[in-house]
Amino acid sequence: MVQLRKYLVDKFNISQADWLLFSSKLNEKTYTKNEILIKQGTVERHLSFISEGSVRYFIDSLEKELTFGFVFSNNFSSAYDSFLTQLPSQYSIQALESTTVFRISREDLEFVYANTEIGNLIGRKTSEELFLLKSKRELSLLTETAEERYLNLFESRPELFHKIPQKYIASYIGITPQALSRIRKRIS
Repeated sequence: MVQLRKYLVDKFNISQADWLLFSSKLNEKTYTKNEILIKQGTVERHLSFISEGSVRYFIDSLEKELTFGFVFSNNFSSAYDSFLTQLPSQYSIQALESTTVFRISREDLEFVYANTEIGNLIGRKTSEELFLLKSKRELSLLTETAEERYLNLFESRPELFHKIPQKYIASYIGITPQALSRIRKRIS
């Protein structure tokens, strides 16, 4: 929980009283490598902060799995649209390695929003960060070539290439593993 407190102090200057209330609503959960945190078709009940590990977001379609996001330690993770609407998630979230999260339920988060000075600010800023990441990826898929997406990803998130299988990276940038192999060979 140390990383989460540091994150909230550094980013929002959370007070001791607000931290005590917020942290009292959290529960810790550890997932093993490849374990599913939320399965497509189920309702997301928690907002999670990844203290250690990483996850991928994917859609399991009839033809293949489509990876569309990664989240690493010191970041929030959730099937956020399902969390907000309480409707079944249209995608799954999977641990890419042993992953420890601190989770808060929707009801407890609403309680924190109503009973702390900073809760609403944290919620708004977290939502804004998630929106900006989503927008950046959508624009990248619409305006860049596969090679540009690969190079930009390599430049901005080099940790991906050490932690994540190439097939997930290929899916994330919208190409096949074979096309990714050709791009890597061409630029090396």
